[in-house]
Amino acid sequence: MSTADQMPSDVQFEITQRPDFGLLSVQLADGQQIFAEPAAMASMTPNAHMKAGMKGGFKKTLGRMLGGESLIINTFTAQQGAAEVTFAPGTPGDVLHYHLDQNTLLLQRGAFLAYTDGVELTGKWQGAKGFFSGEGLVLLKASGAGDIFFNSYGAILEVDVTDEFIVDTSYIVAFEDTLDYRVTILEGMKVSSKIKSFFFGGEGLVCKFSGQGKIWIQTRAVNPFLSWIYPFRPTKNNN
Repeated sequence: MSTADQMPSDVQFEITQRPDFGLLSVQLADGQQIFAEPAAMASMTPNAHMKAGMKGGFKKTLGRMLGGESLIINTFTAQQGAAEVTFAPGTPGDVLHYHLDQNTLLLQRGAFLAYTDGVELTGKWQGAKGFFSGEGLVLLKASGAGDIFFNSYGAILEVDVTDEFIVDTSYIVAFEDTLDYRVTILEGMKVSSKIKSFFFGGEGLVCKFSGQGKIWIQTRAVNPFLSWIYPFRPTKNNN
């Protein structure tokens, strides 16, 4: 069990089916709310009311969109008694809980699943860091005081960084903003490979973290899987 699972929480929840097909079940008290990405809701009791719409104003909404998330956030509210809502991420993998206490968590695009009152979710411009990462120009930024739930492709490993740590950019799920980081190319790569990585986000791009804080790493990445499955794709027979 990770230390994130042992954190305090403003809402009752359970995460099951881990680490392959994580499912988040949230129990809401009467009047309590939780906010989630569209299409994440798997089931809910009849007294859970869902409303779709933008949240946090235009600037924060645009930031979420640039960070790879939808413009729309679904709000679930328990009405006339307690309610239960379950959420399933789009990718097969793990789900993790993190409690924000007036601090900031940065997430890769597509990692957000749900959050509670008190959390603000927007985008954070990375500048050149984002361009070289191959994972998008904007990270998701969760801040405030409350609970956030995020998901991965594959299982999630939690790493406590106390000095320096290197992670391939494709495997980063989230990290605390107490860590400094820079994106670079692995030493020892051929010049042609470096050029490919530099412009197209190819293999060999890594993120070098320094300082103290936590990183969450997924055990699988989409691009290597697509490369593996590509030779097995159906092809058109011209004969």
